Amino acid sequence: MLKSIDPATGRELASFPEADEGAIESALTRAWTSRHPWRDAGPGMRASLMRSVAGVLRTDKSRYAALLTTEMGKPIVEAEAEIEKCAWTANWLAENGERLLADEPTESTATESYVRFQPLGVILAVMPWNFPFWQAFRAGLPALIAGNVMLLKHSSNVPQSALAIEEVFREAGMPEGVFQTLLIGSAAVDRLIADHRVAGVTLTGSDKAGAMVAESAGRALKKSVLELGGSDPFIVLADADLDAASAVAVRARNQNNGQSCIAAKRFIVEEPVADEFERRFTAAVAALKVGNPMDRANQVGPLARGDLVDELERQVNESVRLGARALTGGKRIGGDGYYFEPTVLANVRPGMPAYHEETFGPVAAVIRV
Repeated sequence: MLKSIDPATGRELASFPEADEGAIESALTRAWTSRHPWRDAGPGMRASLMRSVAGVLRTDKSRYAALLTTEMGKPIVEAEAEIEKCAWTANWLAENGERLLADEPTESTATESYVRFQPLGVILAVMPWNFPFWQAFRAGLPALIAGNVMLLKHSSNVPQSALAIEEVFREAGMPEGVFQTLLIGSAAVDRLIADHRVAGVTLTGSDKAGAMVAESAGRALKKSVLELGGSDPFIVLADADLDAASAVAVRARNQNNGQSCIAAKRFIVEEPVADEFERRFTAAVAALKVGNPMDRANQVGPLARGDLVDELERQVNESVRLGARALTGGKRIGGDGYYFEPTVLANVRPGMPAYHEETFGPVAAVIRV
């Protein structure tokens, strides 16, 4: 069973059975059957459907945003922005897709030479929970406008979002089989990649998941695109505007409750300004409002799952044991839900988890140089 749990309370919202072999086979058959009609539909029709997708998203933005927030804990203001970003992208591709996919003349010894873009066919998208709508639409919209069809295997803790994404495309009038959600666990991914009807796979997720998908795709000689985790540096030089640097740093580290693979996580600060940067940065982090993500006044909500709090707590505690100092925060918040205090760790050095590992939550590591 795939369970949808509200991370603000720990309460189960819904549960869904995993798709069995028969359901997977039916989805593959529908995708395979639809690939040529969708390819041949032409850019004009595909652009029209992209506009319809944007319209569905904007018409029902409040409901979809609330679903994101209650299923993975994103602050409601950020959830609304995520839905809007998906709609904007759909409209942008509707306006620009045909131009981007037009034949490109090129030089050669032939009388006429050009590069022509053709769809691959059925694409499997393995997407993460941290931006449930955006990651799926970021992968799906360009693939669809190019004439591919898509199977979405979403993260197991956001099944309601996964089904809602399929609903958006269905409500927009997308032909049957062009975009489908499969409620499956990670164990079924290898079987899908190996299937001759799947032409390629795209994954956004952890390094471990990426290695597994890359291995499966390589074994099957399938095209793959991987967007994996990161521990991005935020560098503060001695001549920096510290007010601006600290203000941007707070947002860069704590957006989406600190759960972003492209967020700043390591704050590398030159020694002459380190004390003052730490003071300003710590004060701003300590002032963040933490609580129910449906409350618009709150800036940080819960982590998406209980095990993520456990892992963040381990990383912080082990780093402190090895000599790091928590200037603010540093602990999980008691009571219901999966909350962790927004944290600034100073004196972070090699050998500490906060130095070497990705901290997927509201924890910033300050490293002096």
